[in-house]
Amino acid sequence: MEQLAAYIQDIINREIEGIRNIPVDDTIEKAIELIFNAVHQDGGKVVVSGLGKAGQIGHNIATTLSSTGTPSIFLHPTEAQHGDLGMIQKNDILFLISNSGKTKEILELLPLARRLYPGIKSIALTGHPEHELGYPKEVCPLGLTPTTSTTVMTVLGDVIVVAMMNKIGFTKSDYALRHHSGYLGIKSRADE
Repeated sequence: MEQLAAYIQDIINREIEGIRNIPVDDTIEKAIELIFNAVHQDGGKVVVSGLGKAGQIGHNIATTLSSTGTPSIFLHPTEAQHGDLGMIQKNDILFLISNSGKTKEILELLPLARRLYPGIKSIALTGHPEHELGYPKEVCPLGLTPTTSTTVMTVLGDVIVVAMMNKIGFTKSDYALRHHSGYLGIKSRADE
């Protein structure tokens, strides 16, 4: 049992190390500014896209942005090629997620969106194999299953969500307007 506990602690420590190695530079600040301008100044929305595990993280980022005052949708990159590209509008901003940076469907999405709207801006959330700090080693014993990379993606999504909430001055009453039911809805209206 002690050996299993040590193994579990090691996995947790390696996940934490992946988070600690997220580069904190002006890239995140620029992404926040691009989102703010596209959505809160120009009336667009964030269009998040990713495939597989990155897509699941992307869906979470999109819904969390929307529920905290920054309109956003998730666009499945394969479905985009079969008509869902029509969800994109002129002032939107693409938020494309691919750990490898080589996901075919994501790479194809950008030129398709730009054919519709040549000036559309984009943000990429990706690991960079050439920069070890930006490409976390997975805790999966095979080194294949998205584990640490999805943890890092989730944390970066949370950073963007919370920074956007701060930038737009999102309040508890704003939150209550978007959460009519459930525990969070009740909690957000507790002081009304």
